Amino acid sequence: MTRNVLFELGRTDQACVVQYLFAMQLEAARLMQEASSAIQSLTGLVILALVPLGVAGSIYKAISPNGWVAQMFGQSISAGAAVLGALAVVLVLAWFGRAYRSPRRRNANAGLFVYFFAAAGLIYALQLLSKGSL
Repeated sequence: MTRNVLFELGRTDQACVVQYLFAMQLEAARLMQEASSAIQSLTGLVILALVPLGVAGSIYKAISPNGWVAQMFGQSISAGAAVLGALAVVLVLAWFGRAYRSPRRRNANAGLFVYFFAAAGLIYALQLLSKGSL
């Protein structure tokens, strides 16, 4: 058990002031920690809402009647097929390239994809609010 030297010296008024000031500093530190936790939780909730919106919006933009795939094939069927084939080759090479990376290096880019789709979700949400459609 800790002893307070000021109490032993008979300076009870100063000891009470010191204890009160310490309790106030401790309470302020607790409030700052709670505020930080609340901000982190709110940020996580916003990102959690924006990522699925970004993924779904990107899929919609790709396969909608006026989407990216329709625009590729709008030029000509061979040009669209060439672009899709090149995209397929890049995806296959990226998939097989994962085997040559360490797990730490593989997981380093996961955050980029999350924040990319969160940013896309924010853009799609702003488009939806301003125009009423994607």
